Amino acid sequence: MPQVAAPLRRLLPLSQTLAPAPLLHLSRRLFAFSSPSFGRPSSLLALAYRGQPGRRHPQPRRGSSTLRKAPKEEMAGGGSKEVAFNRKRAEGNDGRQRGSMELKTRKLNPVNTTCYVQILGTGMDTQDTSPSILLFFDKQRFIFNAGEGLQRFCTEHKIKLSKIDHIFLTRVCSETAGGLPGLVLTLAGIGDEGMSVNIWGPSDLDFLAGAMKSFIPNRAMLHTHSFGAERNASQPKDSVIILDDEVVRISAMFVKPKYHNGAGSLNDIDLKPGDTAIVYACELPEIKGKFDPAKAAALGLKPGPKYRELQLGNSVQSDQFDEMVHPSDVLGPSIPGPIVLLVDCPTQYHMAELFSLQSLSFFFEESLDQRESGKKVNCIIHLGPSSVTKAADYQNWMKRFGATQHIMAGHEIKNMEIPILKGSARISSRLNYVCPQLFPSSGFWSVKPANDVMENDKGTSSEACGSVSAQNLLKFHLRPYAQLGLDSASIPSLFTYKDIVEELVSEIPEVREVPEQVRKFWQNNANIKNIPPAGSRMLIVEEPWIGQKSDKLDDGSQKHPRDNQEIPSCVEDATREDMEITFLGTGSSQPSKYRNVSSIYINLFAQGGILVDCGEATLGQLKRRFGVNGADEAVKSLRCIWISHIHADHHTGLARVLALRSKLLRGMPHKPLLVIGPRPLERFLNAYSTLEDLDMQFLDCRHTLKPSVEAFLNENITGPATPQLENTMFAPGSRMENYNRKPASPRDTTALANFKEVLQESGLEILYSVPVVHCPQAFGVVLRASEKVNSAGKAIPGWKVVYSGDTRPCPALIDASRDATVLIHEATFEDSMKDEAIARNHSTTKEAIEVGTSAGAYRIILTHFSQRYPKIPVIEEVDMEKTCIAFDLMSVNLADLPVLPKVLPHLKVLFKDELVVEEADEMQEAAAVY
Repeated sequence: MPQVAAPLRRLLPLSQTLAPAPLLHLSRRLFAFSSPSFGRPSSLLALAYRGQPGRRHPQPRRGSSTLRKAPKEEMAGGGSKEVAFNRKRAEGNDGRQRGSMELKTRKLNPVNTTCYVQILGTGMDTQDTSPSILLFFDKQRFIFNAGEGLQRFCTEHKIKLSKIDHIFLTRVCSETAGGLPGLVLTLAGIGDEGMSVNIWGPSDLDFLAGAMKSFIPNRAMLHTHSFGAERNASQPKDSVIILDDEVVRISAMFVKPKYHNGAGSLNDIDLKPGDTAIVYACELPEIKGKFDPAKAAALGLKPGPKYRELQLGNSVQSDQFDEMVHPSDVLGPSIPGPIVLLVDCPTQYHMAELFSLQSLSFFFEESLDQRESGKKVNCIIHLGPSSVTKAADYQNWMKRFGATQHIMAGHEIKNMEIPILKGSARISSRLNYVCPQLFPSSGFWSVKPANDVMENDKGTSSEACGSVSAQNLLKFHLRPYAQLGLDSASIPSLFTYKDIVEELVSEIPEVREVPEQVRKFWQNNANIKNIPPAGSRMLIVEEPWIGQKSDKLDDGSQKHPRDNQEIPSCVEDATREDMEITFLGTGSSQPSKYRNVSSIYINLFAQGGILVDCGEATLGQLKRRFGVNGADEAVKSLRCIWISHIHADHHTGLARVLALRSKLLRGMPHKPLLVIGPRPLERFLNAYSTLEDLDMQFLDCRHTLKPSVEAFLNENITGPATPQLENTMFAPGSRMENYNRKPASPRDTTALANFKEVLQESGLEILYSVPVVHCPQAFGVVLRASEKVNSAGKAIPGWKVVYSGDTRPCPALIDASRDATVLIHEATFEDSMKDEAIARNHSTTKEAIEVGTSAGAYRIILTHFSQRYPKIPVIEEVDMEKTCIAFDLMSVNLADLPVLPKVLPHLKVLFKDELVVEEADEMQEAAAVY
């Protein structure tokens, strides 16, 4: 790779982690790599390697540093520019005095040769978000709705984000806008100046923008445009034109729910801002008639630029006569431009208002206006759930549009069997084949009707209306006119678990032996837990540690691995219903093809569950792991959600989870869900709660430090709980003192009382936060289960799980991890990138392992890997004696901890030909020119 020497603050790749300057002020540090052969040490034995199976050393990567330039991106006006993700700029910390980012400017093409609408099926398989719709033109792109997972979907299917000019929301809620913060932040780091988009929505959008500004700096490009508060008197009362240029006219129609009160009449007293739905009408300009050269010649025109002007609708001067030539003189009859409607009718309460929209009546087949104008709706995309769109009244309303193509893009059972993220489903299924004990089959392979989805999806009434079910990447062509209609060519091929396994076995024949080898670990787990009589030998399946010397007993049997640590009693006496850790996201910064952003679900079974961090698409991952109904049950039984810090990749999935829980428990007796996090998170949640009912109670992490928690657990709360900060990072006189609040308010005291109940109901002895070294108000967390009595009447100490959050190795976390049963530690970078880990206040794999080793943790699980490691990170296998790498949707049961480190070396056969790639390469690819 070429020599690179540039300030880190200017060329750091994009991260969604937004915060003030890092704690140790190392982000401005400069370092250069003068050797073109810079890479990881030649002695590194990587699990991720390429080449022949017998090869000991991986080939050098394309680059070990993220100080790099991305591929060139074509500019709209010609030429090219270098594209580099700039984290500092996205954070608003690049030192520039700029109020907001510049919007892209494009030279429109009034005679578009290509135009279509396309289904971007975000959330269709998991039922957690509304699908997105792409309206494509030669020089412009529009997206309708940006639910969670949109970035992963676009990365998977090569949809280029940098070409998006406008995003429209059919509703302002987590279902339609949950992916908006991550998308906005990704665009902010692209190119020299960053990119931005216009975001459109009803007046409710102002609430969302205000909430997002609590963690997105003002410089970062929130170009929001709300409409509907004031309407032009000349327009229909239920419609407003929001965009009108030579390419397309987009108008919005407002649909509000109507609820019956006790007297039987309709009212909207109970409306929340997020309840308003929007119907968008996209009208393309009329298609000019065919140009007649003979008529042009007769009127004295010579072939040339004037022909073009006439085709564009402009009059020109005759070359031979003293007269003007008008387009109607040389063009045949025009054809009305195609029209597409996007209809979002989320509930039955919206139907009455939708059916009575005056603006839509112009498009009805029997309408006099339609007959006079010749305008006809060519395609209607229905975003409402099938429980609404299958209703008889809705079907009758659809018939009023005549011979229109209807695309049913709402939630239907049949869509749940088709994984949206094919790459992620493929790797999860391969892991399941090799080790089903840690990688249970995904929820989407066995489908049962969801709670809000009707079972009669295959009704015949919709077929009479000319409707089809939406599929991923289904297109409806609008231009050229000769291709008007549906196009299924881009729809990904269907696949099953069986197909994936057959492909795997064909590609890697030696993998056939691995499942049986792995199965023996669980077969022998009971023997491993029970210490054999003195003098006896325990036969253990040989472990394939690469480069590790065989160490056998005299009789030829294998010794225990060097991890001779005694099995903790909480593990030895564990049942499979005690505790299980499921990793919902194991990547850093932004979602990628194979790894979602940070989220961990701790399943306490009969005692509920706890979410630790909640990055974007956490709910979708829960549904992929447990199925739609299983995830709903997990959400309903949540005891609390703990958030480590305010960076967007750790909390932007929170609103979606809280909103769903509120909906699922509506009308049932329950308490608000306790959310523990940094204080800035409360500002976001409070602002967002104006849009949707989140039904939560907030508790500041600083009031859950160990001294405070121990104090109020041992004493009755008779007064304000004052955190004891003398020995913490927030101690008086420290640099963090300004981030400390004064004694807790009565609201915090109430939350603390609720916190105590949560511990009791969860079977936890204690849960406390640990300040760590990453950004202001960044924390790790310790969870320790209560003591239990086994069948023999012996008291067994509870398990202890520690999660680092994002951090550099620090004494506070090491001390908190003493004798942990499981330490889950971030390992963002490989060992050769320690300088970058220091600069960004993250840890390397070796540093994370050393934290657990020095603390005496029984098992260490590494997570939060840089997206430069798309499938498996680089790690020295000699460090893996009691360590495991986390994968998305991996579930680790407390009873399985003894065999956990033995599995990973067997998994490497799946990744033997994988190449470690540059961080965010896939995101750059998704952001490049279409």
